[in-house]
Amino acid sequence: MKIQIAPSILSADFGHLADEIKRAEAAGVDGFHLDIMDGHFVPNLTMGPMVCQTVRKLTKLPLDAHLMIDNPDLYIDSFAKAGADLITLHLESYHSGDKLSSALKRIKSLNKKTGICINPGTSEKKLEPFLAEADEVLFMSVNPGFSGQSFMPEVLPKITAIRKIYKGDIRVDGGINDKTVKQVIEAGANILVTASYFFGAKDYSAAVQQLLR
Repeated sequence: MKIQIAPSILSADFGHLADEIKRAEAAGVDGFHLDIMDGHFVPNLTMGPMVCQTVRKLTKLPLDAHLMIDNPDLYIDSFAKAGADLITLHLESYHSGDKLSSALKRIKSLNKKTGICINPGTSEKKLEPFLAEADEVLFMSVNPGFSGQSFMPEVLPKITAIRKIYKGDIRVDGGINDKTVKQVIEAGANILVTASYFFGAKDYSAAVQQLLR
């Protein structure tokens, strides 16, 4: 599978967002990752559908709305309308598998791609009942909430286990840089979310090439 690079908008300079996106596109990224946090599900408050809508106007590349929030069902329609191409739900947001399945069906009904995500402390086996309904699986390789954290290598065997039984896209988010990228790809991931490593680089093109190398 083609290795794809998806910078996290959370680490961009919001004072020059249009320029940041243009520079990222020129560097050859494959899409953009939107970390949606509500201050309850994770200890940080970031952005909502309006920011997604703004980013949508600035790029034609795919947008992943990663909903790290309580009650994500209330916002699926809003992010779909705002222009997200993929809506990713946390398994931990749902107390019932039936409710998660219903939410994934709702996303599909809006002609959007579906993603399911787990935190580092959640067993990958809990993903298995939902793999047939997901276009993508996202593994958090840090505890979600803040950019700049160190990669957690204990996630690697989980990625490998799911890759053995799943043919869709596997995205990894957290601590992705030139030191960790090789082991993540070797474990079976094909979409790399890069945050501070990418937007902290002086040369975005060089950062992309370093990850792909």
